Amino acid sequence: MSRADPPPRIALVRGSWNAAGGAERFVQRIAAALSARGVELTLIARRWPQGDTGLPPAVRCIELDTFHVGRRWRDEGFARAVRETVARERFDLVQSHERIPGLPLYRAGDGVHRQWLAIRRRQHGFWRNLGDRLSLQHRATLRAERDMFAHPALQCVVCNSEMVRDEIARIYGVPAAKLTVIRNGIDLQRFRPPTDAERDAARARFGWPDGKTVFLFVGSGFERKGVAGALRAFARAGLRDRALLAVVGHDKHRGRYEQLAQALGIAAAVQFTGPQQDVLPYYQGADAFVLPTLYDPQSNAVLEAMACGLPAITTTGCGVAELLSPASGHVVDAFDEPALAAAMTDLARPGHARALGAAARRAIEPYSLDRMTDDYLDLYARLVRAPAAR
Repeated sequence: MSRADPPPRIALVRGSWNAAGGAERFVQRIAAALSARGVELTLIARRWPQGDTGLPPAVRCIELDTFHVGRRWRDEGFARAVRETVARERFDLVQSHERIPGLPLYRAGDGVHRQWLAIRRRQHGFWRNLGDRLSLQHRATLRAERDMFAHPALQCVVCNSEMVRDEIARIYGVPAAKLTVIRNGIDLQRFRPPTDAERDAARARFGWPDGKTVFLFVGSGFERKGVAGALRAFARAGLRDRALLAVVGHDKHRGRYEQLAQALGIAAAVQFTGPQQDVLPYYQGADAFVLPTLYDPQSNAVLEAMACGLPAITTTGCGVAELLSPASGHVVDAFDEPALAAAMTDLARPGHARALGAAARRAIEPYSLDRMTDDYLDLYARLVRAPAAR
């Protein structure tokens, strides 16, 4: 916004707090960045605990946890309450991070649900695919997604990757003029290549010997993020004696993946840490990053890892793949385990991962928090001045 403009009143909409969620960490980042620029921010959520969620004190929070039975009723009730609150409060602009028809600005941080279901069909058998087709929750999400993209009130969709932009245009026919790409910003001062002392301290803390290549995975929801594929590729590559795989994140079925590692004969070379409040030391001690995700619009974990100087292995279903080159990592099909194993074998070569790490850092450097904030402020200025902004 120009210096002559008064601070805009912006509302951010996100359903609820999840300590392991990438979308919630993004809300924290954008809220802090916009608040520092003088934007008057209100967060509208079902539940958002106060105190340790990283929101600046100046950010007002409205909680709308309506009575509900079941997830579908919960989501529909929240959407209705959000529209009522927006009508009453009269914000300059509302940026929703949920699929709620009738709002002017939607950030597609969760990607396209229809595309995710299409990718799941490649992995699952007949009965699970039939269950997805009959699921009331999936059908409700698809209906909300369709109605939101078709609603005349929708002015703009912020996509965090070109992949997501192209999916929305192809599947829902949203005009190109309504689609804009603003990639996630990274705190490049906090996430940076470690000093030798920082790297040594992290490896000593986690018991990672210097003679082994450490592949790091960070993410929650192991099925979608491809942990099973990472385990099988690690075993296929024969890396158990010269490498380690550290899996950082939460999954309610974690035991299944530990059993898979045991069955593959690699349990001694795989470390399941559970969710971690601070993942920076893991980036500092690792040699390479691996996220064989089935679908991820723009993984913050991959961005953070690359900012810390780690070459990355990810998939064609991840938006960050657009920033990778052979000089900074590998991009494979999520279902091509031989290709994933070959990529891990390549980065396990002595000294090779570190050689590619500098290029990974350079690829991320344009995507700072300041640049992201500038992009959002420019977008807000354009939308607020539009005749139909309210």
